[in-house]
Amino acid sequence: MSLASPRVWLGNGVILLALAVLAAWLGSLHAGPWWSAPAPHRWHWAGLSLAAYAIVCFGLWLRGRPRVAAARGDDSNLLIAWASQTGFARELAERSATALHQAGVGAHALPLDALDANQLSRVPRLLCIVSTTGEGDAPDHVQAAERTWLAGSDTDLAALRYAVLALGDRRYAQFCAFGRRLDARLQAQGATPLFARIEVDNAEPQSLQQWQQRLAELAPALATQADWSVPSYADWQLQQRGHVNPGSAGAAVYRLRLIPCDGHLPQWSAGDIAEIRPQHSPQVVETWLQRHRLDGTQQVQGRSLHAWLSGATLPDDGPDITSLDTWVYTLAALPHRDYSLASLRDEGHAELLIRQHLHADGTPGLGSGWLCQVAPIGARIALRVRTNPGFHPPAAAQPMLLIGNGTGIAGLRAHLRARIAAGARHNWLLFGERNAAYDTLYGDELEHWQRDGWIERLDRVYSRDSSQPYRYVQHALAAAAADVRAWVAQGACVYVCGSLRGMAPEVDATLDSILGIDLKQALLSSGRYRRDVY
Repeated sequence: MSLASPRVWLGNGVILLALAVLAAWLGSLHAGPWWSAPAPHRWHWAGLSLAAYAIVCFGLWLRGRPRVAAARGDDSNLLIAWASQTGFARELAERSATALHQAGVGAHALPLDALDANQLSRVPRLLCIVSTTGEGDAPDHVQAAERTWLAGSDTDLAALRYAVLALGDRRYAQFCAFGRRLDARLQAQGATPLFARIEVDNAEPQSLQQWQQRLAELAPALATQADWSVPSYADWQLQQRGHVNPGSAGAAVYRLRLIPCDGHLPQWSAGDIAEIRPQHSPQVVETWLQRHRLDGTQQVQGRSLHAWLSGATLPDDGPDITSLDTWVYTLAALPHRDYSLASLRDEGHAELLIRQHLHADGTPGLGSGWLCQVAPIGARIALRVRTNPGFHPPAAAQPMLLIGNGTGIAGLRAHLRARIAAGARHNWLLFGERNAAYDTLYGDELEHWQRDGWIERLDRVYSRDSSQPYRYVQHALAAAAADVRAWVAQGACVYVCGSLRGMAPEVDATLDSILGIDLKQALLSSGRYRRDVY
């Protein structure tokens, strides 16, 4: 990690020697008088050039100082390493680095896979902000690192002090599994925790505030900064909603269109995420109010009690009626829900494709129920666009193989729109659903793009149609193994969007058999194999 490595000194020495040899050679060619003063304007240009060179060198020196300090063990600096699948861990790492800088502590945020065990042995303090994806997996960009130095290194890290902020979702069985493995591995190598691991369930604010409080122990000036608030959501209007697969054997799928209430569309790229703050149905809130014998129309701090409860996690116990003014501020907000953006900004709206989820008792899921059933057309929806760099588009010159199923076509559609805008025609879409008669999501649009030459190859697989040669996406992928290898050899990127259970792991295993584990892992590490699965 040190910039002042022997190779750097050797490189500088070679350059200086080469310049000296060049100067001697030029001197030998000079046949006239040794000195003839140049014109004044040449002095001016030489002086300006020298000053510009000095400014550039000084800027590069300043830019490298945090990394040099960290590598040399400067205890006033620390590294913040992130492992992120959908961009949230990276966002928190950069936010932490900014807060520490403002408090006078040098901090440098970087991806966890940019480090190795030997580098860690020279770092005095490390903050790890890591998410868990799937059923306990590390984010894609860190998986190679976990298999190598995280799993097998015996480097002594006794000089390292560290902390882990583990992000997860309790709806999955392996909650925060990667964060826990990382914590255990660092301790096994002798590192000392700065404080106990903090686990965050679905970005709940209490744990994030606890993280901020712990950072204040490292930088006391942080204690004077305002508490980290819940991310700012804007009001968007639900403009359109349509049921796009009536008659399907699967759950209902809805296509939604939203526009910002203030008319200002934020910037976003293909692959980015719409983060929604859902609400309860009026019936759920009314049932809770009746159980606790409360009047939902009662005004509390300028809002009805019903309005306070509609976006909050409803507690088991009711409040003391005399303390409502303070009690409403203790309510935890409902957890957010994430959806792939199917549209680009130049379309003038945010488009979502959502499958209605039903619990075993027939009640609708929280997010899909709010958006597909409860919210009326014209309703205000709390939404923020979250950048997801790990699923952003590749360079237009690279071929692109897009694989998905179900509502995963939403994220793939956005990528195809971006490819068309970039003039990129070397696109192959492999998509799976249940029945061709009912589940051809975006079918007309995809066929139009294929006719116009924007989709070079379009393979659709329908699992419930007996006339189909392949049942699932992974079967069609395996049958096209030679073509997959040819596309990858031409530099193609592979993007997968859709179901975590079933499709994504089966596609991953199929790619192992087609490309070999080493090549597939190389694609993953280099960013040519990316996934947005849920």
